[in-house]
Amino acid sequence: MDKIWGQARAELERIVGTDNFATWIAPLRLTSIQGDTAAIACPTRFLSDWVSRHYSDDIQKVLEITGNPVQRITFDVAPASTRGRKPAAGKGPAIRPTVRRQDDDLTAPLDNRFTFDNFIVGKPNELAHAAARRVAEGGPVTFNPLFLYGGVGLGKTHLMHAIAREMQARQPEARVLYLSAEQFMYRFVQALRERSIMDFKEMFRTVSVLMVDDVQFIAGKDSTQEEFFHTFNALVDQGKQIVISADRAPGEIKDMEERIKSRLSCGLIVDLHPTDYELRLSILQSKTETFRASHPGLVIAPGVLEFLAARITSNVRVLEGALQRLFAFASLMGREITLDMTQECLADILRSSDRKLTIEEIQRKVAEHYNIRLSDMIGPKRVRTVARPRQVAMYLAKQMTSRSLPEIGRRFGGRDHTTIMHGVRKIEELRGSDHTIAEDLDLLRRLLEA
Repeated sequence: MDKIWGQARAELERIVGTDNFATWIAPLRLTSIQGDTAAIACPTRFLSDWVSRHYSDDIQKVLEITGNPVQRITFDVAPASTRGRKPAAGKGPAIRPTVRRQDDDLTAPLDNRFTFDNFIVGKPNELAHAAARRVAEGGPVTFNPLFLYGGVGLGKTHLMHAIAREMQARQPEARVLYLSAEQFMYRFVQALRERSIMDFKEMFRTVSVLMVDDVQFIAGKDSTQEEFFHTFNALVDQGKQIVISADRAPGEIKDMEERIKSRLSCGLIVDLHPTDYELRLSILQSKTETFRASHPGLVIAPGVLEFLAARITSNVRVLEGALQRLFAFASLMGREITLDMTQECLADILRSSDRKLTIEEIQRKVAEHYNIRLSDMIGPKRVRTVARPRQVAMYLAKQMTSRSLPEIGRRFGGRDHTTIMHGVRKIEELRGSDHTIAEDLDLLRRLLEA
């Protein structure tokens, strides 16, 4: 069974993606294939329900591909604490089973890779990291909830898992409940269907810490929003900590009830900014050390990591995936990782990461956002209502295109490159101190990348 499941796992990871695999498939175990039925062991009832609902067809298809055609998959709950352990003859179990708690089947699995120790801190995420650390310490905090938001692959889920793991380690008796908004909604609908809504309320409103990932997914779901609102209030009234993440600020979540937006905004709202070059390079250097532990003979030529940090700007997941592919390719081929080999191996990723935005598109979008004329953007006016948007456009042009400072200057009415440099530095300073500018930059970046 282990050999069959090992083959199936490799194919499932390719189909469902690394993150989904780590969360939902990795904890599973194939226990038997009898006739046309395969039995899968799951550590919790929640995991069993979720995988059965979302991944049963994928598992069946993969087992068929690996030469084991089955028509039916059964999912059995086998707690991790007892699964696979056999007592010695005439003796009790060598390791005492862990006592199961009410929320063991409710909380989502935590990814072992997502800890504070391997979270790379840089200017774009230092506030989010500090706030997450403060909450994870478990002492009194002055903000509740902690609301983390940002685009895909910027570290929201990493920090959420790190908080949950740290709190569980520091306070084993605490009930730390972590799940996605989609899972919250699924559990709520399930409780309605099974007429067990009071059990649902009891489970959610008696936790020590509630952590909900991707809260934007409950927007537009009226009954789920209603229950979430009351759960939120009940926990805050008891002084229980809440941590929420989303892909945008509370006020920007479309179809979210105003009272929920207001509640989410009453704590600390932290934006995880898109990675800058220095942070991307630090991440690559850290991951390289990790990969080298399993590939000790591989050599990376100077300039390769710097090249990747400059070219792959979309998000950290793409960056890490590119480096992992590079190491695997070099290991299999027995070659040094050179710049030429990097461009050959990662040609598809590099093509999709090429910046296609034009400076004119950026100028137009910024002018629309600030309600100024495009001619003023490149004209000589120096009044603040025009100068600040112009500097924002200069900053975005530097960050989101491959144009040089002199080229950008020419597109801004023939300005000198030192003027562009000054504008870029000014916005970099304001991004850290002016919340409005930070929100404008985040919104404009998303609009331009859409």
